[in-house]
Amino acid sequence: MAATPENAIGAERLPQSAVRPARDTRLDVLRGLALITIFINHVPGQIFEYATTKNFGFSDAAEAFVLISGIAVGLAYGSGFKVGGRLDMAKKAIKRAFTLYLAHMITTFITLALFICGASLFHRPGLLVEINILAVLMNLTQGIPALLLLGHQIGYNNILPMYGALMLMVPVILLLYSAHPLLALGVSGAVWLFAGIYQIAPHNMLIADYWFLNPLSWQFLFTIGAVGIMHVKRGGKLPEHPILFVLASGYVALSFAWVVGHLWDLGNVLAALGMPPVLTGFDKTFLSLPRLLHVLALSYLVINIPVLSRILRRPSDHPLTIIGRHSLNIFVAGTILAMAGQVLLYITNHDQMIGALFVVAGISGQFAYAYHLERKRIDGTVKARSMGRGASVPVAVRVGDGRKLYRDK
Repeated sequence: MAATPENAIGAERLPQSAVRPARDTRLDVLRGLALITIFINHVPGQIFEYATTKNFGFSDAAEAFVLISGIAVGLAYGSGFKVGGRLDMAKKAIKRAFTLYLAHMITTFITLALFICGASLFHRPGLLVEINILAVLMNLTQGIPALLLLGHQIGYNNILPMYGALMLMVPVILLLYSAHPLLALGVSGAVWLFAGIYQIAPHNMLIADYWFLNPLSWQFLFTIGAVGIMHVKRGGKLPEHPILFVLASGYVALSFAWVVGHLWDLGNVLAALGMPPVLTGFDKTFLSLPRLLHVLALSYLVINIPVLSRILRRPSDHPLTIIGRHSLNIFVAGTILAMAGQVLLYITNHDQMIGALFVVAGISGQFAYAYHLERKRIDGTVKARSMGRGASVPVAVRVGDGRKLYRDK
């Protein structure tokens, strides 16, 4: 991380010794890019969707988001998970999981309201059969409890439940890491493999299916991010070798050719090898190995290509840095906007011009919201520091010649 003072509004009013070292903005920039990509992909049927990462490789923004989240958790929780502080860190992780649950409930019920209102106001009942909504509406006495208990997830509203489950696993991940980093990776990898081979995942209550994103599988990618960054923070280094660079580059190129060339039939050749689908398939629910390797290969290249690292290291007041810094709020806002966009595209018969204009307006709105949140954060920080120093109140002091002088009290 850089050790220069962060160029934030208000920092110049503080003594140099009081300014924190700068936050490594590369993580925020990557998270911001992932949030924008997820928003675009959650409004399917418009032209910008064809330019997102899912069209050029095995993995997409969801894998990037989870890996980045693991890195962020390693930074936020890793150093505090020591003897005497482990219970506090566990409570903090559980509290975060509950926050994610509340955010998921907000997006879920607003999505329901948007689709129901769209169907009613525009006389388009077909909206009610979209994104797993009908299963809830057909039996509200079971549907609402299923939503509240995460036993049913509306389409495009399935990342936060998985992320919340991962946060509940954080104390276990950190405990294993405190014993040995390889133990944490080994146990996590074994759970990923076992869940993939035997199709073990949380089940839905209204339909015979699994969670769309199985936390028992995705925890492996999350753990890799957390363990990797904690290893680096403690003075370690990530594997670095020309052969690894060539392998990562080759795999990314192969993935690009495979997806762009629509070579999915070659998957049948892999399946014929008789290996479990989690090792040869491209399933997103159980995070199959080709998807996992792709996001890790991309990450390796980003870390080891200096020009990419420099491009991603933006100032603290850069738009992508700001939007990535307020990731949960922006994700919630983006999900709600995306669901409104789906309703709009449905009632306009997926008009390409309307879809494109909506996506541009939606991204602009998220940036505006991020700047609003950033201003509130800065104002709150300045106010807190002022209160900590104590307000200066002028008090009159009479001196010998009768004049009044003032001093701060």
